[in-house]
Amino acid sequence: MATTAATTRDNGDTAAVLGAGAGAGRRLRVFFLPFFARGHLIPQTDLACLMAAARPGEVEATMVVTPANAALIAPTVARAVAAGHAVRILRHPFPDVGLGDGVECLSTAPAHDAWRVYRAVELVQTTHESLLREHRPDAIVSDVPFWWTAVVAAELGVPRLTFHPVGVFPQIVMNNLFKMRSDIIRFSSAPGTVVTVPGLPGKEITIPVSELPGFLVQDDHLSESWEQIKASQLAGFGVIVNTFIDLEQPYCEEFSRVDAHRAYFVGPLALTSCSAVHRGGDSNVDCLSWLSTKPSRSVVYVCFGSWAHFSATQCRELALGLEASNQPFLWVVRSDDGQWAPEGWEQRVAGRGMIVRGWAPQVAVLAHPSVGAFLTHCGWNSVLEAASAGMPVLTWPLVFEQFINERLVTGVAGFGMRVWDGGMRGERAGEAETTVPAEAIARAVAGFMEGGAQREKVEARARELAGRARGAVGENGSSWRDIHRLIDDLVQARASGLPQLQKGPAKA
Repeated sequence: MATTAATTRDNGDTAAVLGAGAGAGRRLRVFFLPFFARGHLIPQTDLACLMAAARPGEVEATMVVTPANAALIAPTVARAVAAGHAVRILRHPFPDVGLGDGVECLSTAPAHDAWRVYRAVELVQTTHESLLREHRPDAIVSDVPFWWTAVVAAELGVPRLTFHPVGVFPQIVMNNLFKMRSDIIRFSSAPGTVVTVPGLPGKEITIPVSELPGFLVQDDHLSESWEQIKASQLAGFGVIVNTFIDLEQPYCEEFSRVDAHRAYFVGPLALTSCSAVHRGGDSNVDCLSWLSTKPSRSVVYVCFGSWAHFSATQCRELALGLEASNQPFLWVVRSDDGQWAPEGWEQRVAGRGMIVRGWAPQVAVLAHPSVGAFLTHCGWNSVLEAASAGMPVLTWPLVFEQFINERLVTGVAGFGMRVWDGGMRGERAGEAETTVPAEAIARAVAGFMEGGAQREKVEARARELAGRARGAVGENGSSWRDIHRLIDDLVQARASGLPQLQKGPAKA
């Protein structure tokens, strides 16, 4: 399909629209607005491509992004366009928040400047509103922080859906804990305080206060906007979640009952991506060749995502722990992590270990037959990609909802084990013993990779989940049906002119 280009102006800045589909008058035009983080941007791009591919000629998907973030998704969009699907990119300027040129998401912002990315979320509102009014899409899929798009959608008379890049289990846990936030804050100063999550279906879940997301314990940008976010979600047309029902039963049922007028569970989106290797930016593909030199199920894949930073001390402990485990490993480190390896370490592990600096093709790595375990921070995308690949995980959560995700992995879904139970964990300084010692890392990695009944149990569960994930996205699977139901609902809303429901669902 030929590529077309058009321009639009917003406050003097040029925003280029690139993609497919001239003359798409009757296509359902859906605009996607992702948060400034790779973990949000990548699955939302996958969703846009999936919707366009599900109904070729009927759906036109447009990613509304800043220039540097557009570059990250360009390979995925280009593959969708080459396949004949109507996927576009609409660029707009990143707000001036004092970050360097090209720094437009959490993965490229220095840790001490992460607050500036959240400031950009506030400042982009005017730009988003202007673009939506100018282009007047048939539907808006908006990331969680952009609650104000509900107002514009109502003004335009079009459906607005919230996109959640994290699962329903952590969402329900955070929702229910937010209702008792005052009690959590009151008792947060007592060391070792543990809370029981109220109102959950299924087994009881307890979490130390030190492991809760910061907005539940102290005031921040999210605690201040949480009620607006939830209100806009409940007033909107529906909610799209990157998950599959068989991973999170009975939580999907509960979520549909209390948190959305319409809930669409459409994942794992990584399984539907047309760009597994270069999904989310240029990847180091040399690691795939290196993996092919290793025995089946022998390599530990180590990656902590694109957001959180390790201290130099923790990096050294991890390096020494991987060395002492005597297991082959593939370790992805941030390109800006600086000097952290102990003297002579890289020479000592040469051949047995490989370091990837920057971005790795994680979906392809997890699918490689030489990989036998995934040591992960429990970011939702990583949890979902591991389950999709049938890969057992060793859990090491760092920030936000990752400690909650860990409980799904280890205690509910049962395809992972903790790396460390030896001290207080958490994301806030002064509340946790943040350095995990090399000895504990070596013991956890070697103990798992050397086999035994526990490894066999989690591997069997991981394989089962992989089969269910493939079934969900396959024809007539639960996620496949929800994608088509979503498109049908939006087409019907456009035809009826009644896109919005203004009242939230009844609460228990």
